[in-house]
Amino acid sequence: MLAAYAVHVEHSRGRRFPEPQHPYRNDFQRDRDRVIHARAFRRLEAKTQVFTRRYSDHFRNRLTHTLEVSQVSRTIAGALALNVDLTEALALVHDIGHPPFGHAGEKALNAAMREHGLFFDHNLHALRTVEDFEQRYAAFRGLNLTFEVREGIIKHSHDYDEKEHPELAEYLLDQRPPLEAQLIDLTDEIAYNTADLDDGYEAHLLSLDQIREGVPPFERFYCEVEQLYPDAPDKLKFNETLKRILNRFVDDLITNTRTRLTQSGIQTLEDVRNHGDRLVAFSPAVEAERKQSKHFLYDSLYYSPSLAEEKDDAERVVGELFTFWMTHPTTLPHNYQEKAKQDSLPRVICDYIAGMTDNFIFEQYEKHCGRE
Repeated sequence: MLAAYAVHVEHSRGRRFPEPQHPYRNDFQRDRDRVIHARAFRRLEAKTQVFTRRYSDHFRNRLTHTLEVSQVSRTIAGALALNVDLTEALALVHDIGHPPFGHAGEKALNAAMREHGLFFDHNLHALRTVEDFEQRYAAFRGLNLTFEVREGIIKHSHDYDEKEHPELAEYLLDQRPPLEAQLIDLTDEIAYNTADLDDGYEAHLLSLDQIREGVPPFERFYCEVEQLYPDAPDKLKFNETLKRILNRFVDDLITNTRTRLTQSGIQTLEDVRNHGDRLVAFSPAVEAERKQSKHFLYDSLYYSPSLAEEKDDAERVVGELFTFWMTHPTTLPHNYQEKAKQDSLPRVICDYIAGMTDNFIFEQYEKHCGRE
């Protein structure tokens, strides 16, 4: 049974292009399946999350991270009596607009666009991807996803101003997104805050002592695990500790969100949309732990000297390729040259680069720019 404040598929605002109902899948299930079968979704397997394959094939990439977000999101949505099908579709599509090389690639692409008075935003690019770039149907461009999924793509982690983005006016920018979309922003953090500790430890870029000192909840749970399993190898103690941190984040998000819904008198989806703040949230104590973990990862891992060279390489490759195609647009693939007749050249180049995998952008760099 869904809560009254959940999104009910029978009340969906529908698709941009009407389609007949499927005999045994509801509209949100169909959206989920369309995302999974999209080329942009498959390309996530070859896009960096934090570590490139230079370290190991065992570490998360953008696709495996997405699957972990989906798993956590489904669990929490079910516990809160939200629409699990919509939540799953949003989790699977939430990173589909990310460029190659993780956040380093996004930073470089945005910097290149700023030189032309434009910008890159991975949420907006994700919307463009599902609305225009994916071509699988004869009747329309894009995936023709429901309004609720398209709205969640742009609003799950950011509130856009209609004055700055009039092109997004249809997405109710003056209202909060449904709880299913609000959930994705925090399940994303739960997934990478725990997974990046795991991969950082496995890569020997984070030591056990560093993590115990820098992440207070880790130290607390590690002491508990040592008492239970004193003879276990350090890696298994680490795994048991990380499992407890993940459970703490998930349990708290469920419990605290329930409390906020009750205290705010939320009864309907319209109550959610018209509430002054986002309602999905951690308790103050766990929110402080989340921030501590995130700051530790930024200071000790994401911006560590060990990863600096790869980030520099990523920014250089993106920047130099962008500049090359701005000065040599006839070397772009024919379909992108055609797009440049209707859209600005910087935007077309940005779209092309953003869709690339790590491997393909290196191939293009070697072809057009060579390696230093």
